Amino acid sequence: MPAGRTLRQGLVVGLIAYAAVAVFYAAFDLLAARGSLYTVDLLGKAVFRGLRDPSVLQYPIRPDLGAVFLYNGLHLLLALAIGLVVTRLVDQADRHPSQGPLILLVIVAGFVVTVYAAGALTDPMRPLLPWWSIVAANALATLLAGLYLLRKRPGLPAKLLHFAG
Repeated sequence: MPAGRTLRQGLVVGLIAYAAVAVFYAAFDLLAARGSLYTVDLLGKAVFRGLRDPSVLQYPIRPDLGAVFLYNGLHLLLALAIGLVVTRLVDQADRHPSQGPLILLVIVAGFVVTVYAAGALTDPMRPLLPWWSIVAANALATLLAGLYLLRKRPGLPAKLLHFAG
């Protein structure tokens, strides 16, 4: 596959994943009656402002739009990087179908590591950011980005599940 097409697909995969997580947490926060930027504000304050005790956020505090912006930028960069890596792995499976199962395992392991890393890094915030939400947000991102890749590469499942024989 041409490098430009792979790059473009990787960026789209990253954007889809980024948007899926962002929309998930906006809805999560609205349903919890906390305002649509609550989780992103919490994470931004933790990463960029040194917040270590999220219990202070149980009281009305004005969102820190600078922290929200910075965290969104960080999240976007990470999502784009993951999208590029996944698309590169999919290219490898396209070129070498016998490596498909190993590549699928690497992609699944990447999902697990991403969820675990997000959970470990947000451990002090667990009462406000439960494990199930981290798993659900990342699963939604993976599902939507995966559907995009399946639409762009119809033979992908067969290549990822290929067993050399």
